Amino acid sequence: MPGVLLLAFLSGVVLVRLGLPAFLGYLGIGLGLRLLGFPGDPLLEFFKDLGVYLLLFTVGLGLRLERLARREVWATGMFQLLLLPVFVGALYLLGLVRNPLALLVLAVAFINPSTVLLARVLQGKGELSALHGQLALGISVFLDVVSLALLILVGFQGVGPLGFLVLAFPLLRPLLARLFHLASNAELKLLLGVGLALLGVELARFLQAPEALGALFMGLGLSRYPGVGEVAERLWALRETFLVAFFIWAGMAVGPDGVLAGLVLLLLLGLKPVFLFLPLVRQGFRARTAFLVGAGLGTYSEFGLVVAGVLYGLGQLTPQGVGAVALAVGGSFLLGALVIQKAHVLHERWKLSLERWERPGLHPDEEPQGALGVRWLVVGMGRTGAAAYRFLAGRGERVLGLDSDPAKVEYHSSKGRRVLYGDAEDPALWEGLDLNGVKGVVLALPDLEARLRAARALRAKGFRGVVGAVSYSPGEDAPLKEAGVDVVFHPLLEAGERLAERVWEKSEA
Repeated sequence: MPGVLLLAFLSGVVLVRLGLPAFLGYLGIGLGLRLLGFPGDPLLEFFKDLGVYLLLFTVGLGLRLERLARREVWATGMFQLLLLPVFVGALYLLGLVRNPLALLVLAVAFINPSTVLLARVLQGKGELSALHGQLALGISVFLDVVSLALLILVGFQGVGPLGFLVLAFPLLRPLLARLFHLASNAELKLLLGVGLALLGVELARFLQAPEALGALFMGLGLSRYPGVGEVAERLWALRETFLVAFFIWAGMAVGPDGVLAGLVLLLLLGLKPVFLFLPLVRQGFRARTAFLVGAGLGTYSEFGLVVAGVLYGLGQLTPQGVGAVALAVGGSFLLGALVIQKAHVLHERWKLSLERWERPGLHPDEEPQGALGVRWLVVGMGRTGAAAYRFLAGRGERVLGLDSDPAKVEYHSSKGRRVLYGDAEDPALWEGLDLNGVKGVVLALPDLEARLRAARALRAKGFRGVVGAVSYSPGEDAPLKEAGVDVVFHPLLEAGERLAERVWEKSEA
């Protein structure tokens, strides 16, 4: 196991230097281990499961329950289910499955995208809370719930009506909130997060429901609770470490059997983004938002591997069928990760063709346009951006905040701050804004690529004011300055310096 983790580390270093996500290297290590005949490791299995549980628990912490009931979420999810006959027919014609019940179950598994992969990549890019990230995650969770319901209704693998009780975990919110208030320090909050995630898993196992959904819905019990973000932050490093095992395991699942059938299933993957893009643009969303959602959900789910293993154990799926499913799922991970990573670039390349499908009129995700009537613009209203906004407003300056998370826009607006929806990575935002009279722009975005795109767009537009940006490592400084940033701020480093400065001033007084 230590040697496997070291290989994963080295592969991640290489991929990051090539500008690709590190977990693609982990998938490659898994594939290499499979080819070398590595038998697997119980510890790897344990780490894999724990990483998935912690990821979905933290996703639940940040998910807004009401968004699952939004029309654009359930209508788009239901439209995706129209693909069910396509996958049933393909699996039957390929000769992988004959039993009608097994056909239905496996086809449902192929309808689902990978919530794990989606959350992992979007969170790494700082887009999980953006409008398209929340839409994609909501649709993905909706499809997970529909799959659970279908599997329960057909009585698959002994899952009975009690499985629906997983959906009631959020009703435990008063008890969970009480436990949260008892966690008085960082160590206890970390322990509470791990304990609640595993409690959800054990309860789901007892109810004979998918264990990962238990962790997700237990997290939903504390969703958006004041201060709960600290629990998610404490779990971050732990979760990322264990998720390495998940991607190695997924790579090991890809085998040589059923190559032709696996490639056919991989080709059908191209239908999924189309069946996501069309309903969203017909509901009035811009082509850009619909495209980014389609790109994020254009994968198969790791749930397909689980279903394939169960069907094989029941004698309803051949070894070639298991290999075909593994190839399709693993291949979708590789393709999906690259597409999500380059989604903004791909949209710009196909922008004109995609926008022909848009409905005329005002869209719910419309970017602000025209004159702003302010002297300062703060892009990204998280902790750093909100602090910058308050500082400038306290000096009597006219300030406008922009954020791609509608929840943050709503929160700051309720506090009397002037904050509008705006996605800094969308060129339409900068093209439509009139920056005359704007003295400076503060880029407080978590993702480096988003800061670089925004800075380049500002300078390309001819903006001559001051541009400041956060930098989370010395390696980010040079690219930011090359993109046109005048002032680079290191939140962690300079916060410590400010603290020492104040202590020193107090001691000298």
